[in-house]
Parts: sequence; C-alpha cells; structure tokens
Amino acid sequence: MNFFELMKVAAPILLKGTGYTLIFAFAAMVGGLLIGFAIAVARVVPSRLSQWPAAFYVSVMRGTPLLVQVFIVYYGLPSIGISFDPLTAGILALSLNAGAYISESLRGAILGIGRGQWSAGYSLGLSYGQNLYYVVMPQALRLAVPSMSNTLISLIKDTSLVSVITVTELLLATKDVIATTFQPLPLYLAAAAIYWVLCLCLERVQSRLEKYFGRSQLI
Repeated sequence: MNFFELMKVAAPILLKGTGYTLIFAFAAMVGGLLIGFAIAVARVVPSRLSQWPAAFYVSVMRGTPLLVQVFIVYYGLPSIGISFDPLTAGILALSLNAGAYISESLRGAILGIGRGQWSAGYSLGLSYGQNLYYVVMPQALRLAVPSMSNTLISLIKDTSLVSVITVTELLLATKDVIATTFQPLPLYLAAAAIYWVLCLCLERVQSRLEKYFGRSQLI
C-alpha cells in the first residue's frame, strides 16, 4: 500500500479523531479559563479562608501527573459513587489541570500590577472587587496572555492522554488505523502533522490576543 492509498484509508478515521481532539481541547480551554480565573482571584483576595484551599488545589494539580488525574476522575471516583462518561471525564480532568496552571499565570500577572494602580482605583471610591475587575484585571490580562496561551496550546497535545480511557481522539484513532494497515511511521507522522497544524492555529490566535491587549501600550 503506497502513501496515497494509505492516506485515503486513514483520512476519515484521523479526521474523526481530530474532531474529538478539538472537542476535548476547546471544552477544556473554557473550563480551564473559568477555573483559573476563580482560583487566581481566590489566591489574591485578602482572606486566608480562600487563599489556603486555592493554594492547596494548585499544589496538588501541578504536583501530580495529568495521566494520574485522568485515572482518578474516570476510574477512581466511581468507587465513591461519582461516575462520568469518558468524554466528560476527559474534559473535567483536562480542565482541572489547566485551571491550576492558568491561575498561576494570572495570579503572577495580577501581583505584577503596581500598587499605584490599586491606590488610583481606591482614590476613585472603588471597592476591592471593583478595583480588581475594572482597573487591575484588564492590565493583568495583557501580561498573562503569553503564558496562559502556552498552557492552552499544551492542551492540544495533552488530549492524547485521554486515549487511556477509551476515547477515540487523534492518537487512539491513529493506533486503530496502524492496527489494520501495519504502517506506523507514516501514520504517526500524519498525526504529528495534525497536532502541529492545530497548535499553529492557536499560536496565531495568541499573536492576535497579544496585539489586542497590547494596544494600550501603543497609544
């Protein structure tokens, strides 16, 4: 079987796997951003009741392998009566993991905003929450976009780990085709190329976001 015949057979299966990869990646991006924002705010507000649990969460998520977290969500939680289908379990595990890294990027950006900006907001009569939302957060987003984007781009590659819970994303789809065609090298190269193209698209989005949030520096 030559390369073109192989790709003709493999293309529909790889495209289906790519579709699942995109579902996982973008759903986990949304979930990770929501979790990351919440945890970042919990870690910067002046209350230990919120700081300590948030810091513990970040420590656990960053200190354990993502593969282990996937196993815990899908195989471990059913033992205590909490079960998810493979798609939901994969998205949840990826979201929880990404949220920890995004929160640290955003927290660092918030702490990087000078105290003078906070003081300026307070002088206008803004509360802590209003100051954070209207004054500090817009500036922090500009600083956090590069590192947050790197985390989100990594999600594209991390989706390959959900193949262990029988979800036919791109990597598992590639393995399925290899099992019937016995052509591992061209098929793994094709899968790598697809991952690369997806990451290039997200890098383009990152570049546009950096320009958008950096407009204020050009004025």
